[in-house]
Amino acid sequence: MTRFVTDYVVVGSGIAGLTTALSLGESGRVIVLTKSREQESNSYRAQGGIAAAIGKDDSPELHRQDTLRTGVELCNPQSVAVMVEMAPQTIQLLSGWGTPFDQEGTHFALGREGSHSVSRILHVRGDSTGAGITASLLKQVQAHDQIELMTHTMVADLIVHEGACRGVIALDYDHEPIAYFARKGVVLATGGCGQVYRYTTNDLVTTGDGFAMAYRAGVKLMDMEFVQFHPTALAIEQNPMFLVSEAVRGEGAYLVNDRGEAFMERYHSWKDLAPRDVVSRAIYTEMQAGRSVFLDARALGDRFEKRFPKICRHARNHGIDPETNLIPVTPAAHFIMGGIQTDLHGQTSLPRLFACGEVACTGVHGANRLASNSLLEGAVFAQRVAKKLSSLADQSLAEMPDFSISALCNDKQSQEKLKQSIRQIMWDYAGIVRTAEGLSKGLSLLENVAEQVEDGMFETKNMLMTAQIIMKAALMREESRGGHYRRDFPETRLEWSNKHLVI
Repeated sequence: MTRFVTDYVVVGSGIAGLTTALSLGESGRVIVLTKSREQESNSYRAQGGIAAAIGKDDSPELHRQDTLRTGVELCNPQSVAVMVEMAPQTIQLLSGWGTPFDQEGTHFALGREGSHSVSRILHVRGDSTGAGITASLLKQVQAHDQIELMTHTMVADLIVHEGACRGVIALDYDHEPIAYFARKGVVLATGGCGQVYRYTTNDLVTTGDGFAMAYRAGVKLMDMEFVQFHPTALAIEQNPMFLVSEAVRGEGAYLVNDRGEAFMERYHSWKDLAPRDVVSRAIYTEMQAGRSVFLDARALGDRFEKRFPKICRHARNHGIDPETNLIPVTPAAHFIMGGIQTDLHGQTSLPRLFACGEVACTGVHGANRLASNSLLEGAVFAQRVAKKLSSLADQSLAEMPDFSISALCNDKQSQEKLKQSIRQIMWDYAGIVRTAEGLSKGLSLLENVAEQVEDGMFETKNMLMTAQIIMKAALMREESRGGHYRRDFPETRLEWSNKHLVI
């Protein structure tokens, strides 16, 4: 097996991985591993924006209150305080690295989204924020002589030896196994797991690899039952589904059913800008009653195309003109609030293993993430991971044993069939509305799938393991809170406040 030794190994090329790499680049050699093209990440697909209290009517304290309220008494207050306090300087950092945030005159333009009490969302080209940030970071990474970015490299597992993470085992483009050893440590920035669901806005690469690798290594995961379903994906059959940003509702669009009823006033006093779980459940309820749901943005007129050029272009490509037509929408799996349990510096329960971004659970999101806090969390905690990791002494990599790995399974047809089974089971039994009966049945069906998964089906195995963890956690939490809704326990229960399920 080929062996490489470096100072740092970072897995993932989204905002968290790239910010970590750039922050580490001044203190040692960094190898960034990503399993597809470098642009394939949820960060790159993110339309909405990045939140920061930089407006004259705003403050980190207001941002903190909005985040805590949306997280439904499950946020870690310390993590939230760190994130909102570091947000303004993080925007300056990203801007300094070349991110062309939209401006109004000499100031950054600020938009409004659901559950925010003021306008504090920065965008790039209206609705291409994730692409704008990650493209700028990639340019910096590729020009950095201390950072090497390896694409089409599938990390299969962590190398754990004598109680610490020493590196990772990966398969390159030619399916050759390679061991990457890290003198300082390994950072998982592998993103989420939306692909375990039938309908998702997540990139095809988000198969839960980081969660599964960590779990296999005995690392603690937390809050895995909390999955956020974005209310408004474009209701056209495709994977991943195209997101119609929450900012569209922030600009004045509203939801209607096929009877023409603006139904959100029946569900929440904030109507169309209610928290995402409320809006998703409302749409789900309308659909379960046999009604189709649409976004009515016609009042925006030609402003729509100026403000949301990417969404407008995509809709028109499918024969929908937002200026004159209703936009058909449906909820879709979008973000997981839970993940690998970390401290305020991204340290996991395994020495020398760090995590940041969506794969990590810092506790900032609680039971429900506030819109546009995800890109922010990735960039903020990446800086903290880098600061802590670079301060560690080198670990000894002498006398490392040999490691074996299964050959990659090339039967793509069988794997795709198993993946589709997992996605459908998760959508049916661990989706927007859950019950003990459904979750138990789902777990049983996943066990049947497990019997068909062969060695070398790395992605499928990771999807299955992540799906099982989500279902088990959802079965254990006998209440409804944020992104987790149990029809058999519809109330938010006091005894479950500040209670986290660690698996």
